[in-house]
Amino acid sequence: MAKLRITWKRSTIGRPPRQERIIKALGLHRLNETVYHEDTPQIRGMVEKIPHLLDWSVEE
Repeated sequence: MAKLRITWKRSTIGRPPRQERIIKALGLHRLNETVYHEDTPQIRGMVEKIPHLLDWSVEE
């Protein structure tokens, strides 16, 4: 299965709490941190809710 490479690029200061919770749920702790997750509908849904805060790509 493909992996998603997700990098946190913009701060959540001043953003709704829901967006902060999504960042934490993805396992991100600090800016410019990168995590890898399986490409599932649940992870895709989280990423698509906050694309303005993340950089992401699919890795085979």
